[in-house]
Amino acid sequence: MKDSELKRLLEQTQEVAKSVGAFIRKERQHFDVKNVEHKGFNDLVSYVDKEAERQIVDHLSTIFPEAGFITEEGTNTTRSEVYNWVIDPLDGTTNFIHGIPVFSVSIALMERDEVILGVVYEINLHECFYAIKGGGAFCNETPIQVSSAPNLAASLIATGFPYYNFEQIDKYLAALKSLMQSTHGLRRFGSAAVDLAYVASGRLEGFFEYNLNSYDVAAGALIVQEAGGKVTDFLGGGDYIFGRQIVATNSKIHDEFLIELNRIWSA
Repeated sequence: MKDSELKRLLEQTQEVAKSVGAFIRKERQHFDVKNVEHKGFNDLVSYVDKEAERQIVDHLSTIFPEAGFITEEGTNTTRSEVYNWVIDPLDGTTNFIHGIPVFSVSIALMERDEVILGVVYEINLHECFYAIKGGGAFCNETPIQVSSAPNLAASLIATGFPYYNFEQIDKYLAALKSLMQSTHGLRRFGSAAVDLAYVASGRLEGFFEYNLNSYDVAAGALIVQEAGGKVTDFLGGGDYIFGRQIVATNSKIHDEFLIELNRIWSA
């Protein structure tokens, strides 16, 4: 894909994310918890998620009809051999349902196995984080970059708590205990896309989580990388989009972070 076409798609994707974000923000004003459905244990969804995804799919189908889709709510599951949109229409659904103002729209475009475009729109703060492959990372037209913190001791780390698969919970709690004692602290915002955007913008030095899906991390991972950060799976490899585990850092603390994490995870 030509750079000019990718830049055009990026601009259009930002507009889609902002438009759908406005719809979500409006619905939150009168949302009734009675509208909540359960996809699985602690896996919540509402008509807002579904309608937001429908709007995103409709818009993206118009601006780039050659691409397929990987969607959280299954609005469109048609895959393309080359290009696929990866969409989380409302990342942070539980926050949204409870009125906690941390939730986002996450949209990525993959060319075969590589993410080439990413947009994360933090709805309540009106912050649009975005990047294309090789083009740097931005928030509301301002370039962003990861922090310069040199080690874990100078770092603030984010994570997400497991809410349905508790097989690794003892290891996870041990990791939290260790990081509480070796960093500036831990944060749990409830939206992986926002966590990744905050690593990219230097507000956090690192983020880790397991049991995530591609639509949770695809856009944010590219934005971190384009902001100068590093993203891997827990073993330091590249299987973080579909591998259900991710570590994203400012790159300076990455090796130290992986050593500490795997000291516990491999025990």
